[in-house]
Amino acid sequence: MNKKEKYLVLLNTIESFFTAWAFMKAGRMEPGNILTGAFFLLSFFLYRHISVRLLAKPFVYTKQVRYSALTLSVLFTLFYMAVDYPHYIETLTNHLFQIIVLSSVFLGFFICFYKLLLLLFSFSADKESLQTLLYGQKRSPIKHLPFFCFLGCLFCWFPYFLYEYPGIMTPDSINQFEQVLNLTAYSNHHPFVHTMIFKLFYHIGFFLTSDMVAAVSFYTFFQMCFLAFSVYYFLKTLEAFRIRQGIQILLTLFYAVIPYHAVFSVTLWKDVPFAAVVLLFSCSILRMFRGKNPSVLLMFFFSGVMVCLLRSNGWYGFLFCLPFLLFCYRKCARTMFPVILGILFTAGIVRYPVMNALGVTQPDLVESLSIPTQQIAAVLVHDRALEKEQIDLIEQVIDTTYIKELYNPTFADNMKELVRAGNQDYLSAHKGEFFRLWLSLGAAYPGDYLKAYIDQTYGYWYPDSFYPVAEGEGISATALGVSHTPLIRGPLIVKGKEISLKLGSMLPIYSLLWSMGIAFWFLLFCIGNAFARMERAKLICYLPSFALFLTVMIATPVATDFRYVYFMVFSLPFYLMCALILPDR
Repeated sequence: MNKKEKYLVLLNTIESFFTAWAFMKAGRMEPGNILTGAFFLLSFFLYRHISVRLLAKPFVYTKQVRYSALTLSVLFTLFYMAVDYPHYIETLTNHLFQIIVLSSVFLGFFICFYKLLLLLFSFSADKESLQTLLYGQKRSPIKHLPFFCFLGCLFCWFPYFLYEYPGIMTPDSINQFEQVLNLTAYSNHHPFVHTMIFKLFYHIGFFLTSDMVAAVSFYTFFQMCFLAFSVYYFLKTLEAFRIRQGIQILLTLFYAVIPYHAVFSVTLWKDVPFAAVVLLFSCSILRMFRGKNPSVLLMFFFSGVMVCLLRSNGWYGFLFCLPFLLFCYRKCARTMFPVILGILFTAGIVRYPVMNALGVTQPDLVESLSIPTQQIAAVLVHDRALEKEQIDLIEQVIDTTYIKELYNPTFADNMKELVRAGNQDYLSAHKGEFFRLWLSLGAAYPGDYLKAYIDQTYGYWYPDSFYPVAEGEGISATALGVSHTPLIRGPLIVKGKEISLKLGSMLPIYSLLWSMGIAFWFLLFCIGNAFARMERAKLICYLPSFALFLTVMIATPVATDFRYVYFMVFSLPFYLMCALILPDR
């Protein structure tokens, strides 16, 4: 063993020690727990393997790879410890010991993430191996495979359609249904365009059947087909890049077999078709690497408009993307600029002149102020010292008497309803003053603001939080004339669905696919991979999802609602294939 190898062994030993320390704290184990020794040995042999691999393949250990791994490791460590760190020092009162423990755990997590990212990037950068994995030997292809996969998704989802017939309708769905029936005024709180699509298929169904329950099912089935169509278009995109059909089939299983896709496919929420159009929009961007033919441009335009109209945050997400899209496509401005600006103008005309002409009301101001209201409320709940002018300004809008009872650090609706019950008009008329109040309180009590923000958003970026996924069932109580009317039933059906959903919180590895935090980390990994492989042109493919994620982080009303980032989970296979595809092949 030469001097360099001895140095690496010593370095790997030290790295393994800090990693074992981090795992011990994260696992709530005592230092004498035998598993800390197991973690140390596993870490040591893993790090030795990584060191040997990087020495054998120096071409993958570039500056870009190191910088990408370094940046992501810091982010991942911060994201994990931001929520979990209080448990590491809960028995310590000495600040020096707290700093030592937190620093050591941070170092252990950082080393672990850094080494694992280097290992993953070493495989991703090995384009010769990827060539074999993705493309392989030419075999007799299955003709029309994407179409068969489309049918396969519908086949796997259809039992849920029969059991949940005519579809799952929560209070949000009932509110839209009231608008469909013209019982309440149109509102863009639930996207007006989505309500109109619901109304179109409902009236087609009612015209053909004269039955309200059957009419609702017409929209449900359309939604299932639209969701499956987005999978079809994704597979057609992979087909355009000549990806092996075996990989296409495996990716189809992600959509067809994992039960939350089936449950969401029959849930009457705007989030479901929105997830489909986000995937379509992202695929159309990727397909432009193969050429900007009319069919791709048409899909880009259609999906872009629908992204803007099927969720309120989709409009703001597109506005965030707009300068980057214009910059990215500046060399083909004559072709792309009219399409991009066409999306902007079409969506803008529908959102404002058309909706105003039809009397569609827009969401109220406080609906978009979930984070600021929670942060200000946290300051009040903690009885921080405020100036008289600040207290007077707050009391112009809300009654602070019951704020401690109503405040929920992970759920903003209580505070929003408190504002609505107060004087929201005063808030609307004095936006500048309240903005300055928000800034001044944040400067005075940054700890309260940071804690309130973490509590309000952690479910979307922390990968170890529990929340129910796809547990909706039947139709919420309503006198509108629709009710849950299952076409198949029985204890086996009920128990089968229950078990399929519970497995997501029981099985290791498989459960990762049920985590919003993991989905976000995977998106970040793919972005880092584009830098590591020096394929920055691919960043535009991840831009829509990243922009939409930022909009959720700015205005989410609840800390752990899977449907708000369902678009990101639904696009996971796209992120994976986009990261691995060789554009120049």
